[in-house]
Amino acid sequence: MPNQAVARVLEPDAVSRLARFFPDATPVRIPIKLSRMPNDVAGAGDESGFFQETVIEFGTPKEVLFAVSRALEFADRVLVESNDGALRAEATVVAVQYHPERTVVAARFLKPVLNWIVKS
Repeated sequence: MPNQAVARVLEPDAVSRLARFFPDATPVRIPIKLSRMPNDVAGAGDESGFFQETVIEFGTPKEVLFAVSRALEFADRVLVESNDGALRAEATVVAVQYHPERTVVAARFLKPVLNWIVKS
């Protein structure tokens, strides 16, 4: 189905544990495509392009929190795209927690993204 993604069960609530450091974090389930962006102007030596599909599990107006099976590091730049096209934004990794077989990540948008998450 086009707007669904499969997420493996992580160590007990790995993403929610990282979300504790983000007081405005709201639980969401948004399937995304993640691409790595070059970190320097020329892009020399960077592995860029499609990275993997995953699910945003928590979000704030400025950050997204998710888990990936491939390594991301602090300050890596990524392109976050929802499967339905409603969200397309560049972000930089601001927090990383390594777990067996998965990496839990928080990435902050580089520019404001209006109304991508609405809290009631």
